[in-house]
Amino acid sequence: MPNVTFILDGQRRSFDVDLASMPYGHHGLRGSLLDVALNVGVVVEHVCGGNCACTTCHVIVKSGAEQLSELSDDEADRLDAAWEVTPQSRLACQAVVHGDVECEIPVYTRNYVEEGGGIRLGRIHT
Repeated sequence: MPNVTFILDGQRRSFDVDLASMPYGHHGLRGSLLDVALNVGVVVEHVCGGNCACTTCHVIVKSGAEQLSELSDDEADRLDAAWEVTPQSRLACQAVVHGDVECEIPVYTRNYVEEGGGIRLGRIHT
């Protein structure tokens, strides 16, 4: 059973996931980082519904890149439009998990309004 770790705001949340029995939510590819995140309750933005049509699910793979599916041409083309792309960048909707992996969800991809944060309509609420 793979262990998938998501890093949000410096905090690690790790999950042992049974990919074979995990329900498929039709967001991204079956068994993708996005699919896993949504199944375990980790918020990963995915404006396009996980169809490799935007970059809001951009993650940085910290370890276990070899445990993910290969980067497709479509994913590579889409990543060209993402902010702060690194050699470890992947789209969570396309990176299918095959083993232990750790990824960071960058702050600039997160929707703080949806997550209950303080930014609304361009104004900061405290």
